[in-house]
Amino acid sequence: MANRLANETSPYLLQHADNPVDWYPWGEEAFEQARAQDKPILLSIGYSACHWCHVMAHESFEDKATAAYINKHFVSVKVDREERPDVDDIYMQATLVFNRGQGGWPMTVFLTPDGHPFHAGTYYPPEPRYGMPSFRQVMEAVVDVYQNKRDEVEQTGRGIIADLSRELDGTPAGADLLTTDMLDDAADALIRRADPVHGGLTRDKPKFPNPVNLEYLLRFHHATGSEPALQVVMLALRKMADGGLNDQLGGGFHRYSVDERWLVPHFEKMLYDNALLARVYLHAYQISGETFFRDVVEDTLDYILREMTSPAGGFYSAQDADSESEEGKFYVWSLAEIREALEGVVDHLDALLVYWGVTEAGNFEGKNILHVADMLERVAVRHGLTVEQMREEVAAAKTVLFTLRKRREVPARDDKILAAWNGMTLAALAEAARVLGREDYREAAAHSANFLLREMTSADGRLWRSHKDGVSKINGYLEDYAHVIDGLLELYMTTFEARWFSEAQRLADVVLDHFRAEDDGFYDTSDDHDPLVMRPRGTQDNVMPSGSAQIAYNLLRLTGWSGETRYEDAALGVYRALGETLRAYPMAFGMMLIGVDLYLRRPVEIALVGDSSQPEIGAMLRVVREPYRPRALVAHAAANAGADAIPALLRGRALREGSPAAYVCENFVCAAPVTSSAALAGQLNRASPERGLAPGR
Repeated sequence: MANRLANETSPYLLQHADNPVDWYPWGEEAFEQARAQDKPILLSIGYSACHWCHVMAHESFEDKATAAYINKHFVSVKVDREERPDVDDIYMQATLVFNRGQGGWPMTVFLTPDGHPFHAGTYYPPEPRYGMPSFRQVMEAVVDVYQNKRDEVEQTGRGIIADLSRELDGTPAGADLLTTDMLDDAADALIRRADPVHGGLTRDKPKFPNPVNLEYLLRFHHATGSEPALQVVMLALRKMADGGLNDQLGGGFHRYSVDERWLVPHFEKMLYDNALLARVYLHAYQISGETFFRDVVEDTLDYILREMTSPAGGFYSAQDADSESEEGKFYVWSLAEIREALEGVVDHLDALLVYWGVTEAGNFEGKNILHVADMLERVAVRHGLTVEQMREEVAAAKTVLFTLRKRREVPARDDKILAAWNGMTLAALAEAARVLGREDYREAAAHSANFLLREMTSADGRLWRSHKDGVSKINGYLEDYAHVIDGLLELYMTTFEARWFSEAQRLADVVLDHFRAEDDGFYDTSDDHDPLVMRPRGTQDNVMPSGSAQIAYNLLRLTGWSGETRYEDAALGVYRALGETLRAYPMAFGMMLIGVDLYLRRPVEIALVGDSSQPEIGAMLRVVREPYRPRALVAHAAANAGADAIPALLRGRALREGSPAAYVCENFVCAAPVTSSAALAGQLNRASPERGLAPGR
């Protein structure tokens, strides 16, 4: 018989709906039962694409004897960490304490009936191995201590939460610590730790892409001309794109690499990784002009549109690592399979085998993960081919193998739609649409924005966290608002439809009303969220930018468009609370550093006036959009903008003697308007972080 999870919408929870474990979803009912029965809570947190979550489920939660023991001694709660980042964050912090800094998923936490954690771990095997006790041994020890040392259990639980709560109460550091020297030191620290051989911001394994920190280094290069910063980013992006981390046939990046070479990935694909990486590669293309980076952007976004987009316009969350109960089976090939598929189709199969590193022995459990093992140009020369011929061979082979791969059992897809992750994808599509001139990306971005505002916004204008099968639920978190606002602002700069800016500003005001802390900064949950043992207030990035960092950056941008300094004041509260920490731990605060960079170097506000069909407006837009201009905030009006123009940056901007005009401003001081794209380019080039603009008359 199905358990209580059968009534949930989360694909992860539904994966456990037929377990013999008597699971509860997170909620008051479970805690009431724990209090009534005087049992500890077994809290299990994971997500649908998590390989080891599947392993523990099969070994333990599907086992009738194990389930019987669990049901007798615990009230069991299953949580999808992607739906409930608040619950995940609180108990992950506790898990890190119990395990000396080690955490992960599945997360296994034992709670008192009032929600205080008194023991925690991650994956536990059914029998002792890997130097770990069995799951049964852990549970027996927990039951013993709960029944016989209750005072100690409760003291431990209360102490953990008290300690975690104190860590949130930092002392404001003051704005005087926010200096360009701090930005220099943070960039230097990131550059020093980079892998000079294989690329990436760590030399250890596993290796994660860290797109936000790469973004910071690109901004640092733009502001200072630092070649080491640029080289670190370009090497990382090339190595990741050439490795098995990147799906060489279908596009899209896997979550991380288990080795230092980006060769063997953990094969799940997450929406957020691909949205964030697409933007880094887009910016690398703007800086370098190299089609290599543009190709990666398009491969990644085309993958999202092809495989991760709902008919209604939302974007699905993830694809599993496993198919047919084997990790990576969908993606790997034997030498024999490659030969059978390509012989007679391509003329130079041996060259392709060298290019993709395909061998009889393979590089992953006897099979081959396709990757760029040698430079295309070098392989072409060694096999007597022109570079163009080699490219044609690769393209033809990709088409054949991709078609064959579609006949395999496709990894399961987590088809819930999360507001924050959709906001990231909306931003990536909107920015790529205007830089690359892709109308399909613009349409997809607008479709996504309409979906978010229609299906994931409540009647009172608040965001929902999760949507599936026509049902939206769970109050939106700070990260949901932050990333949706970011996406709407990017869409505004692509379409210049005022409604996108208005909605972004409205949602920002919701954040100020419901998430702002009494001292400085923001909570991750709203003031009317369901009660938790503590109110989380995360500032560090993990695989994604923290909600606090992203909203602070958005508020700085809104200040430039609107002229309302209340937004900047709120953002500064976030940065002041961290101060010196940003210099000391740059890997944890990439998005904060991006925001401080914008605050110190100041946005460049650009107001364009003139009909978009006029050639000169098109030329001005190319000047604004084609180069990498990370501090640019752009607004556009078709004709003279009145006092009610949205955004306020447009107010009072007029045509010049009937001709299109561009107004470039910094710190609310504007240069004289110009009427040609060449003059606009000259002003923007002078608007460097060091020099600033000469004021107009």
